[in-house]
Amino acid sequence: MDDIDRRILGELLVRARASFQEIGSVVGLSAPAVKRRVDKMVASGQITGFTAQVNPAALGWTTEAYVEVYYRDNISPAELRRTLEPIPQVVGVCTIAGEADALVHVMATDMAEIEVTVERIRENARVGRTRSSLVMSRILERPRT
Repeated sequence: MDDIDRRILGELLVRARASFQEIGSVVGLSAPAVKRRVDKMVASGQITGFTAQVNPAALGWTTEAYVEVYYRDNISPAELRRTLEPIPQVVGVCTIAGEADALVHVMATDMAEIEVTVERIRENARVGRTRSSLVMSRILERPRT
């Protein structure tokens, strides 16, 4: 990946619906040249997909929390995924270093739904305890590069 590819990716992250022509005018290439580079990045796995970003409030999700999950013993990432993926309010899961085993991002309509979701997480017999932090406001979000 060279500097032009990085600039194309930067444009796609900011304006994913921009045409190849529009991106080309920013990075100094023709539309067909941009398309070839994007196709190559898709084929090589550097671009793994295209998606729409949805405003969580449009789904009624106005409340969010990060839940630290502490398991009684070791748990594999595959088992984490298998047990947490079916919960629709769980929008992200990371394994982390430190005391907790996982950090779970939860989005919901209200505090009651957050509470129900945390209880669903705790239903796994291997969960020893959880610790939740509520998001009060989002200050800065950057697109993932």
